[in-house]
Amino acid sequence: MVEPVGNQYVVARPVYSENLFNEEHEKLHRYHKTFWDHLKLYFRCSPQRVKKIALGLFPVFSWLPAYRFREWILSDIVSGINTGLVAVLQGLAFALLVNVPPGYGLYAAFFPVLVYFIFGTSRHISVGPFPVLSLMVGGVVVRLVPDDSTGNSTSTNISAINEERVMVAASVTFLSGIFQLLLGILQFGFIVIYLSQSLISGFTTAAAIHVVVSQLKFMFQLPVPGFNKPFGIIYTLESVFSQITKTNIADLVTSILVLLIVFVVKEMNDRYKAKLPAPIPIELLVTVLAALVSYFLNFEEKFNVAVVGKLEEGFQAPVAPDVGILQKCIGDSISIAIVGFAVAFSVAKVYSIKHDYPVDGNQELIAFGLGNIVGGSFKGFASSTALSRSGVQESTGGKTQIAGIISAFIVLIVILAIGFLLAPLQKSVLASLALGNLKGMLMQFKEVGILWRKDKYDCVIWVVTFLAAVFLGLDIGLATAVAFQLLTVVIRSQIPSCTVLANVGRSNIYRNRKDYSDIYEPEGVKIFRCSSPIFFANIEFFREKLITAVGFNPLRVLRKRNKALRKMRKMLKRGELQVTPKGLICMANHTHESDEELDNNRIEELDQPTNMTDLPIQINWGADLPPGITVPQVNIHSIVLDFSAVSFLDFSAMRILQKTLKEFVRIDIDVYIAGAHEGFLDKLERSAFFDEEIKPSMFFLTIHDAVLHILLKKDIASSPKSKLAEEKGSSNNYIIIPSNGLRSRECTIPTETKF
Repeated sequence: MVEPVGNQYVVARPVYSENLFNEEHEKLHRYHKTFWDHLKLYFRCSPQRVKKIALGLFPVFSWLPAYRFREWILSDIVSGINTGLVAVLQGLAFALLVNVPPGYGLYAAFFPVLVYFIFGTSRHISVGPFPVLSLMVGGVVVRLVPDDSTGNSTSTNISAINEERVMVAASVTFLSGIFQLLLGILQFGFIVIYLSQSLISGFTTAAAIHVVVSQLKFMFQLPVPGFNKPFGIIYTLESVFSQITKTNIADLVTSILVLLIVFVVKEMNDRYKAKLPAPIPIELLVTVLAALVSYFLNFEEKFNVAVVGKLEEGFQAPVAPDVGILQKCIGDSISIAIVGFAVAFSVAKVYSIKHDYPVDGNQELIAFGLGNIVGGSFKGFASSTALSRSGVQESTGGKTQIAGIISAFIVLIVILAIGFLLAPLQKSVLASLALGNLKGMLMQFKEVGILWRKDKYDCVIWVVTFLAAVFLGLDIGLATAVAFQLLTVVIRSQIPSCTVLANVGRSNIYRNRKDYSDIYEPEGVKIFRCSSPIFFANIEFFREKLITAVGFNPLRVLRKRNKALRKMRKMLKRGELQVTPKGLICMANHTHESDEELDNNRIEELDQPTNMTDLPIQINWGADLPPGITVPQVNIHSIVLDFSAVSFLDFSAMRILQKTLKEFVRIDIDVYIAGAHEGFLDKLERSAFFDEEIKPSMFFLTIHDAVLHILLKKDIASSPKSKLAEEKGSSNNYIIIPSNGLRSRECTIPTETKF
């Protein structure tokens, strides 16, 4: 019964052990589905299920019929045009990261958008090239098709190398799409949970550093080979600075000017975005201006700058991936698949929360997988979503993926009709545009200080991920980062927080005794909490902390007591001890016998419960013992283990826990377990945890139930009046008070607890 009194409440109920509670309150029998039940349910066929699966697989048919044409079409058109222009420029720029001709970046900005329109669940992300993925694909391309090191770089050789590189990029993209599709079909969308926000942030920041370094060769126009190996970034910088005197000044000046203009205007867009109807399309303006200046001033001939050159008009026939290439890039494809999905899903989740609609991780995997399969077949490279491009689509009023289709139409126009206008554009301009889109990722360095103040583990994960990805490469760095992140989880669970609790405010609240001054600790009772699952890796740590909390090792005490009993039996047999009403009296001078002599090759007997049945008197271990016999003092009689935060207990830990509890029980210390979750007791029973010494009656609903049970038990044992009252059948209420710890008073209601 709960009685509210102002802002307080009074609870009157019996002191419950788990057994008593289950006896008094009947538990419903619930049928738990087996694996076969779930399998039958999964493959069950009905019209409703078929419709649900169809709409889930083709989300476009769920939102397109509900499209508000008059309200949304204008916003989607404006958003699509802006996003399409950005997609064209980013496709050209990010193709440089892949080390393929710029025109192939347009394919990566076109085909995945069409596929995502049908299969995707996010309404706001812009699908296409992403700098991190482009760099990862470029690493595979350079590794499998290195630069021509002979120095005979004829146009034929360059064309052949480019063809090979395009094939490698397409094959890697196709395989990563296969992996994403399989993960989606197998419902592995949860895999993204293993990439924490700190890991993604550190990884994308490291990728931004790689992008900066990889674009230096276009900004300086230097023949820098690719180094796709650990510490490759150092070799790249060494190659750049060793040739720094060969810099093309025209490309360098152009790059610096474009970077300054882009950064300044982007800052203005951010600062005045509330006042601007749409962000200033600075990338488009700079590209048009740079192409015009380069064409009319003939930069290619006058200053020998590197230009985009002729873009192929139209589409190429789809190609099958090269099986030989697929075998060499399985690991890279898995990394690309996971990173691409993780980044895209993170961005999609942000917009779904902002605009209140669901996104399905498994369906997103299918959408991106099919997009990469189609894109790779048409010689594109891996796609995801660029944060800046998605930001343009959402901020310019995009409501649905209709904006994505319109952006794809803009890319289509460039591919089919006006691509030739970009031929005189300098590659250094594209490199600068690629760097201009990295501001958001580079600004993530600020998170280090924030994470250090909030969670040092997350901060360390960020730093380790960043350093590993920078120096070991993005593929090895990602694997290292995931392994290190899981290691931190193991460390945190292997070294759990263990505390000794005390009653706070004479109520039913128990907190760390070090944190409060107004505490009450029942005499002879230790309350110990473990805030972690207990399993094979941390059970020894748990045991050590428990021994430290109680102040003695129960096994050592047990062995000492058994040794003392052996010695007493020998002394009684020799007549050196006599039994008197006052206890045992030593009749002879003390003679020291070594522990080895007493053990007599029966060390295993010392771990058994103490047996005094053959002695004429019961030994009080807290009283004075005969001279020469010393046993460690035990100043507690009960231990309460708070298992409310213990989510599971594995079999290995169960055996050690059982052994530890028996050691305490054998030295006459009562052990109670409180707050164990549902099913914990059933699991212990199935595992044969209980026996004559360890019984289910040690389990209580709460810490307070266990403490009150202990105080009642000790009060009955020490108070003749309580014994008499118990014999007469009267019941008691108990409340904790500052002076005596427990006060009993006769009443006519069942045994209850008031607090």
